[in-house]
Amino acid sequence: MNTSSNSFASHHKTAIFALLAAAIILLLECFAFNLQFWSTLGASRDSVSALNALGPGLSRQKDGTLLVTDPTTAFLTTQSDGSSPYIRVDPAESTFRFTTPSEVLGFADASQNTENATKATSKAPSTAFRLRVDAAGHSSRVRSVSTLISNSRYLRVPDFKASSRATDIKVWVDEPAGTRVDIAAVHANVRVPFHASWGRVAAMAGIVALIALWMPSSTLWRWRLDTSSVRQRLAFAGFMSVIAALAVFSIVRSIWTANSANFQEPGNYTYDFNQYGHMADALLHGRASLDLNVPQALKDMANPYDPQAREAVLQKGVSPIYWDYSFYQGRWYSYFGVLPALLIFAPYRLATSLFVPGGSMLPSGAAVAFLLFVFVLFGSLLVIRLLKLLNPRTSVATVSMAITLFLLGSQVGYLAFRMNFYSVPFAASLALSTMGLWFWYGSTLPHCHTLTIERASALSWPHLAAGSLCMAANFGCRPTFALVALLAFPIFWPQIRAICTRSATAGKARKHKTTIGVLVSILLPALVVVVPLCMYNAIRFGSPFNFGERYQITVADMTHYRNSPANLLPTLGYYLFLPLRFTHDFPFIAVNPTPVTSWSYAEPVVGGLFTLCPALAIIVLPLVPRVRKRIRHSGLLRLVVAALPLALLLLFVDIVKGGIGWRYMVDFGWLVAMSAIVVVGAILGDARPCRNKEKTMPQPHSNPRDDEKAAPLPQQNSYHRLVRSGLRFRQLTMSETLRPGIDWGLVALRLVMLLLTLASIAIALLTVFVPGREDALTRTNPALFQAVASWFIVA
Repeated sequence: MNTSSNSFASHHKTAIFALLAAAIILLLECFAFNLQFWSTLGASRDSVSALNALGPGLSRQKDGTLLVTDPTTAFLTTQSDGSSPYIRVDPAESTFRFTTPSEVLGFADASQNTENATKATSKAPSTAFRLRVDAAGHSSRVRSVSTLISNSRYLRVPDFKASSRATDIKVWVDEPAGTRVDIAAVHANVRVPFHASWGRVAAMAGIVALIALWMPSSTLWRWRLDTSSVRQRLAFAGFMSVIAALAVFSIVRSIWTANSANFQEPGNYTYDFNQYGHMADALLHGRASLDLNVPQALKDMANPYDPQAREAVLQKGVSPIYWDYSFYQGRWYSYFGVLPALLIFAPYRLATSLFVPGGSMLPSGAAVAFLLFVFVLFGSLLVIRLLKLLNPRTSVATVSMAITLFLLGSQVGYLAFRMNFYSVPFAASLALSTMGLWFWYGSTLPHCHTLTIERASALSWPHLAAGSLCMAANFGCRPTFALVALLAFPIFWPQIRAICTRSATAGKARKHKTTIGVLVSILLPALVVVVPLCMYNAIRFGSPFNFGERYQITVADMTHYRNSPANLLPTLGYYLFLPLRFTHDFPFIAVNPTPVTSWSYAEPVVGGLFTLCPALAIIVLPLVPRVRKRIRHSGLLRLVVAALPLALLLLFVDIVKGGIGWRYMVDFGWLVAMSAIVVVGAILGDARPCRNKEKTMPQPHSNPRDDEKAAPLPQQNSYHRLVRSGLRFRQLTMSETLRPGIDWGLVALRLVMLLLTLASIAIALLTVFVPGREDALTRTNPALFQAVASWFIVA
């Protein structure tokens, strides 16, 4: 009866919360986000003219659009009667909907100074541009406008004061000369229509859902992680189904919209983004070099890696010179790891050859989508396995929050945004590394086909071999990730110590056999992958460890380039702690400058790792003895202690070899995130409610219950170690978990983690829309940018 009443009360509270949240969302959408509508109900909607007077820097085109001829005098003028604080930008299509431009342009040409108008070009007018409004001696900020998004076309008059006096308004077009913009007219005294955005409602509902799932009193904090539970397995399958659906959609879209991905202009480099496709073709035809044309002038150059010498050759019309390809001994190569080309691009080419003569090249975006799905799958499974090892009584809320933190901290969002060939090796190595660690940590669980090691947990040799195979495969994707294999030492340290320690009870033959078995399980799969890759490098560049990156055609002579030592510390600070730069307009953050003493490559970035994902700051908590003690009992402290220096090592490699690149954060960010999730599991404790009703409290170090005592065994395996570590963890937290009343410390921890995680999610989403970043949406998809930006235009 008590259980059913508690369940009824819980459902009742959930229903009340849902209704309250729905009411708040409705009020926000109808009133707060539609203040423009309510404040312009009294607008006169009068206009001084159908078309505007134009400044000398604008000329009217035959299709009704405007051409910027002089940005210093590119403006339109209109007049406000004081009844509305907004003006509206009208495109040519809506202005001339019921007539043709030629019927009214004669009036426009006669009444306006357009004798300097130029002929319309064949280039389509821009539907996204920047405008500034001047009125009564005040100027607004420059704002982006898209005529494809209705809400975006309304601009506020600066320092507006309602009055009956006429006020002259000047609207400036802030675009360079030669830009044709889809503006027919601007009108004042307008009434802003009521606009309900389902996307905005969905975003608010998503925020409410996350708060409901992770708030300290949520039911998920009381549910214990149980990997054998059918309900929890179905929930995880549902989550992965959503990720799979997104991946399939991205793959289909990439293939359906695929183009040549080859761009060339006279006197410039050739940009060909099919590096992996060309590598796959070379492999299928038994070649090491790429089948690309090599100009004789490039072969004859004394130093083809000198950018200035290449510029001189380009100016003479020499073509093609492929950007970011490796050029060695008169042939083109790719310095990217060959394994994705062998395992993904080549099979696609062969499969499509059944329908298309010669087959088709797989777009890089499709490969990235597939690899990211594999990473999310095995990354999530790795988080679950680590938290299960840390504390068998961990909550489902902790697991879901840890998975979110791991994905955010790994900067996988950057790869999902820039799905070109640069992202392929990063996505592949992320997938392989998480898969390898998942296998390795699974090797200590109860299995058949185990290698018995005295005084340490037995190891499953199939899991050891599979993990080693995945780790070694990094050598053929992004070679720096191969250093992740060093984590084998902290993971298998008990087994390594047991093997190396002489035992009086074990015979030398048995010990020798175990050692050989472990070494074969680890080294043989690695050699199967690494040896062919080394031979492939030797065939191309004469050395097994030369991937050709020093021969790339890029902004500097990479055969001699090394980042200046004076840049190391500033670049380190930028990678980790570059602060966010906030702005007044959407997306409210902007790219931040990263000045260094000497020149080095610098991609526009928004912030450092710990500012892009503030929740990672909890990585400092192992300095607290109590937290460190909890992690040590699970054996995962070795992982935390080893992963952070390894992340720092990879960071220094990126600084020395690459400079500042947002994608390079992927190399070390996931290792920091993996350490952070261990801390999350340690500080959030057992699955339990914040309010405890027990009237008695066991002693902190009391013995476990009789039914929980582990019977002595002749040999400890990982399962019994897991049980005992869980009991020790429970004993450490017993005095906290059973005190009657509300555990305010636990409430505070859960609230802090909730806020940090929500902040990290918000920053990750906003960075997608930042202007000035690589492949910025303001350039690649301005309509989407303006559609989301219009959500935040409320006054």
